[in-house]
Amino acid sequence: MSQKYPIAKIEHVNITVSDPQRSADLFITLFGWHIRWEGPSMSDGHTIHVGNDDQYIALYTNPSVRAANPQHMKGKPLSHIAITVDDLDSIERKVKAAGLTPFGHDDYDPGKRFYFFDWNHIEFEIVSYA
Repeated sequence: MSQKYPIAKIEHVNITVSDPQRSADLFITLFGWHIRWEGPSMSDGHTIHVGNDDQYIALYTNPSVRAANPQHMKGKPLSHIAITVDDLDSIERKVKAAGLTPFGHDDYDPGKRFYFFDWNHIEFEIVSYA
């Protein structure tokens, strides 16, 4: 007899960035997302939740993070965040227009993809199953 599991999905990912507004603006431009919530947060910080009605990315900063303008090391502990889209070429043009560099283009089952690093060296995978 197979075990029945409850329905589960990722609601959000919380990442630390030096400039949450710049990151939110990028995601709004790339994906048509919107700011779901914004306000003060722990350690005299500021957080913006940007996404759609079901999922979002929480973009957190505080004065120490802003001053350090960190360049996170890939894989410590996060390797990348993957986002699915229906028009890979359109998103790649927008990534380039934002001054970021797409790389790692690949096409293997089940979809096509590319990657880019944001300003804090957080890696994003953009994938299309269309």
